Amino acid sequence: MDRLKLWFAGLKERERRLLLAGGAALALLLLVGAVLMPLHAALSTALRRSDARRRDLQWMRGNAAEIRAGALLAGAAASEPPVVVVDRTARKAGLAAALRGTQPSGADVRVQLEGAPFDTMLIWLGTLDRRYGLAVESITVDRAARTGTVNANVTFSTARH
Repeated sequence: MDRLKLWFAGLKERERRLLLAGGAALALLLLVGAVLMPLHAALSTALRRSDARRRDLQWMRGNAAEIRAGALLAGAAASEPPVVVVDRTARKAGLAAALRGTQPSGADVRVQLEGAPFDTMLIWLGTLDRRYGLAVESITVDRAARTGTVNANVTFSTARH
């Protein structure tokens, strides 16, 4: 440490000022880059999440009656044959254009989709499982010509395993 002090003392006044200014600039860059920017990014992310949760809560409060009514309708749909439920919910989910066939097969229902939007199909499959108790027994999915679309053969079972 003494050697460093001696070296620094041996510099000309102009060199010492330049070295001190450079050190201060480096310290400021480190403070901004290593502390303030990550802190700002974390705060921004937390605010976005909070806003999204607040919007979701507002939507849920605004649609509570509709959600409750939907739950009642789901109970009424239990009296519908599974093939009707599958066809109706596929059309409601926006899969009507992709629906190529629905066939009852005992307690199971077979569905063929062509060019179905993948995300929409996944949401529909989840809805059938959660709301109507129709679980996917087997599924075959192939990539379709258009990006984001698939061809699928799905067999639903009403019996839970």
